[in-house]
Amino acid sequence: MSFSDLGLSDELLRAVADAGYDTPTPIQEKAIPVVLMGRDIFGCAQTGTGKTASFTLPMLDILSHGRAKSRMPRSLILEPTRELAAQVADNFETYGKYQRLSKALLIGGESMADQIKAMDNGVDVLIATPGRLLDLFERGRLLLNDVKILVIDEADRMLDMGFIPDVEKIVSLLPKMRNTLMFSATMPKEIRRLSESFLMNPKEISVAAPSSSAATIIQGLITLPRGSAQKEKRATLRDLIRREDAKNGIVFCNRKRDVSIVYRSMERHGFNAGQLHGDMAQPARMETLNRFKAGDIQFLVCSDVAARGLDIPAMSHVFNFDVPTHAEDYVHRIGRTGRAGREGHAYTIALGEDSKYVAAIEKMTGIAIPPVDKNKSEKPAQRDKKPSAAAAEEPAKKPNGRGDSKSKRVAPADACAPADSTDQTAPPAEQISKTQKKKSNRKDREREREREMGFAADDLPSGPVKGLGEHVPSFFMNAFPASKSD
Repeated sequence: MSFSDLGLSDELLRAVADAGYDTPTPIQEKAIPVVLMGRDIFGCAQTGTGKTASFTLPMLDILSHGRAKSRMPRSLILEPTRELAAQVADNFETYGKYQRLSKALLIGGESMADQIKAMDNGVDVLIATPGRLLDLFERGRLLLNDVKILVIDEADRMLDMGFIPDVEKIVSLLPKMRNTLMFSATMPKEIRRLSESFLMNPKEISVAAPSSSAATIIQGLITLPRGSAQKEKRATLRDLIRREDAKNGIVFCNRKRDVSIVYRSMERHGFNAGQLHGDMAQPARMETLNRFKAGDIQFLVCSDVAARGLDIPAMSHVFNFDVPTHAEDYVHRIGRTGRAGREGHAYTIALGEDSKYVAAIEKMTGIAIPPVDKNKSEKPAQRDKKPSAAAAEEPAKKPNGRGDSKSKRVAPADACAPADSTDQTAPPAEQISKTQKKKSNRKDREREREREMGFAADDLPSGPVKGLGEHVPSFFMNAFPASKSD
């Protein structure tokens, strides 16, 4: 089946052809004819299967007749994140290039004056996040009496982010006679309940098992021992990226603090990386996303704010630096790769204490994540190289640096050996134990200090440090009393 068999207008078919698409995806094939008939839809499909085009294309066809009034949009699309809202706006520009339809984007972090001006001129398609939409409505700058089509996109993400009360309030402000389209990548019980209250006699369309991952994604799980340090996780991530020779990819962290730490670590080791999290200003977030899409940034370290809304068909890898605490987030994270039928790779780094989260993911998806041997991803360190033949022939050296071919190694104590066989030149075992204990305590204190600073010494690049680096001598921080002559 081709797009011409779905009943779309000639202008839309030209725009679709210009975008390089000729065959609709399963969700598009099933949803577009139903939307054109004016029925409500509850669609469930894996992320990356073309859900956005399944409601964008028929909406453009329906809205091609009519004219928008000031402050009264003709259609409304609700999105959970700013990035996803901007992505949908780009799709409308791509597919609506041969139609004279206006659109507006209402998201936080952007100029409200420009958004109010756009609403005053009248818009056919309003794409918004719930918070900014309610803000403008309460200011009296927006009326929702003329909305003919409502789209609730990524409904499960709305639920996770706590937007459902806002969505329910927005729906109560809309006219009863409307066409409602609801899409979700997963189908928890709460979403099922909302669909029954928002939709009227809907057509349910499901093209994949709920909460399943795409078959084009090759998954892998690396499990580190319980209690492993964060620096070991960062080293494992870097080794994995080098072994995979990843073209580009996203590194997901659970916390914004970890995003900054992992980003700085990757930069120090020569990776072309950027960071994205919710505390960044909206212009900075959009600039980072645009650079990543353009290929100026190879690896994007981010929180779940980017788990939805990134449509980069050629993205090769997704790395879960942290196992997501919500199993549904795993499906959305790895769905950033393996899109449009391409092969993708998704790897997760887990600690021993993350076993319950891994079990929840495997239970939800119905498949076990294949384990990956961590040692295969590690490159041999410089100290592991075999000594040269000349070095092997050199005599052993004593601690004072002078060669002595008669020097002996200190062998481990043997309870079966006679007392007179002990090497008299070696220090007593008690003294060795005390020395090793002092060194161990000093190293533990250094590691604790490094963890408090957010990085470990192993993360520092080789080569001389310019200036004081990250370690400021403690005596610089001491206060000195003023001299008597002053």
